[in-house]
Amino acid sequence: MFSTLTDQGFDLATTNHAAAILRHDFAGEAAALAAALADFRVSMAELIGGGGGESGQTQRLRHALHDAGWRKHRFHVQTIVDGTEREGISHEVDHVRFAAPGALALEVEWNNKDPFFDRDLENFQRLHALSAISVGIIVTRGASFQDQVRDRITDWLFQNALSSEADLDRLGIGDRTARQKSRVAAQVARGTPFHEAFANAFTADKFGPSTTHWAKLEDRIRRGVGNPCPLVLIGLPMGILTDSTPVAPRDRGLFDA
Repeated sequence: MFSTLTDQGFDLATTNHAAAILRHDFAGEAAALAAALADFRVSMAELIGGGGGESGQTQRLRHALHDAGWRKHRFHVQTIVDGTEREGISHEVDHVRFAAPGALALEVEWNNKDPFFDRDLENFQRLHALSAISVGIIVTRGASFQDQVRDRITDWLFQNALSSEADLDRLGIGDRTARQKSRVAAQVARGTPFHEAFANAFTADKFGPSTTHWAKLEDRIRRGVGNPCPLVLIGLPMGILTDSTPVAPRDRGLFDA
């Protein structure tokens, strides 16, 4: 079902018979999701220029999901006791795919603080208990991405001769805080090459251990967060990053897809 993704290095885990549910009741929806994820790519210039956050890179993924029918939806739960309505509760999910057998709920956690996993999983748990969704899906940074991104950034900066703040400014990717720049400058002053100092500071600031990534998600699953909702967990691999040659903004939009 997701063999294309595993062949490309994606992390994949399922719980509570989620794989069987998708295979038998949501085969088409699962195939469309796998296709959207398999085609997803982020350029190195885009990753660094976007500050590691959810900018153009993940918006493209969200748009692809939206075009495949995964739309934002707010579930509203209203309780009535002896004819009296109690205060309603809403549960918003960024991507929901409705089909004849039921609904699939999906959240993309590219770079949030890791407690967002608790929010998503507990939300899925409540919606599943109400028979509002059949399966909950979370897409996040995979183990290979988390383990290798610092070295990948280091190599890319070196290969493209980006060896100073001025080089980053020239390409329009120097819009960072004074604190971020000072951390890089401090390492350079101690003898660390600029490309290494930048990669160290950037990954510590943007992709630190307390952000949303595969190991943090696995930890929640081992502790049973979200049970008994059937879950599909997908980790985006290092392979989604592509080497693109930096081009000055005056020549073209630096972050054009």
